[in-house]
Amino acid sequence: MSAIETQAVWFCAPRTVELRNEAVPPPESGQIRVAACASAISHGTEMLVYRGQVPEGMALDLPTLAGAYGFPIKYGYACVGRVIDVGAEVAGFTVGDAIFCLHPHQNHFVIPTSLALRLPEALDPALGVFYANVETALGIVHDAGLRFGEAALVCGQGVVGLLTAQLLRMAGAGLVIAVEPNPQRAELARRLGADVVLAPGAELADQVRELTAGRGVDVAIEVSGAPAALQSAIDCVAVEGSVVAASWYGTKPVSLELGGHFHRGRVRVRSAQVGRLAPELTPRWDTARRSATVLRLLGELRLAELVSQRFPISAAAEAYNLVDAGAAEVVQVVFEY
Repeated sequence: MSAIETQAVWFCAPRTVELRNEAVPPPESGQIRVAACASAISHGTEMLVYRGQVPEGMALDLPTLAGAYGFPIKYGYACVGRVIDVGAEVAGFTVGDAIFCLHPHQNHFVIPTSLALRLPEALDPALGVFYANVETALGIVHDAGLRFGEAALVCGQGVVGLLTAQLLRMAGAGLVIAVEPNPQRAELARRLGADVVLAPGAELADQVRELTAGRGVDVAIEVSGAPAALQSAIDCVAVEGSVVAASWYGTKPVSLELGGHFHRGRVRVRSAQVGRLAPELTPRWDTARRSATVLRLLGELRLAELVSQRFPISAAAEAYNLVDAGAAEVVQVVFEY
């Protein structure tokens, strides 16, 4: 086996994309070499990195990333490919297997098998790009602690918000209210199962209370990435209700009013982050169980409808510009290889 010349997407400065040539060596012991099939742009965290809205000194949190948040950086974490070479002492993977990996956008790469997840044979491999987002949405629902029949609000109907709304319905929510200003995403949310879709604004809390017999929702989830939406989520929950802050705001400031309803209503605000499990679940759940659940959900959720645009990796700059512009028709952008 010899090295393969490949291309990888790098951010060289805020909103500046470059394709760099790299040599991918043969796999060593315990490694596999992969040819990418598809990878998805994260419209939340990845776009913060693209725009330079992440603290420069922050440590990289995945072994597949390269560079630094202060630029240049090779970033991305939703890649699907097929195994083309197998190193010595590799078990559980063979040439031709479809795998998911938390890897940046790149034609070919080598990874240890510990970083690869073999996708179910019956699954369309292209849908595997949603693994990371489904895992995030599942963690959000676990953090929310929803009880059967309760009302839930999801602020933001990007990909993670749309997945979270689907999972809340599967978890037994009696009412799922989505909040989304984009008319096309709002219509998609309705089609995928939200009972009601509202626009953000000054009347939101009153509208939510009208829908919930004056109580407010039991659980509100903020996954829009808009700092102002966290206050809206707090305002919409019932007394003793819970708010899950699932957005990462990067360097964007967040201003909250924590008197009134928040204080007297004993509202709980909790962060959700996919890197950790809800502590109250750890006697029964671990990352292996969560991964197995996500792989099953990839075949049960409505995912294909979320892909709105496909680009070759050679058009990476155009793809990021489209997402950054916030075009109404954009839901999930995918690179095809």
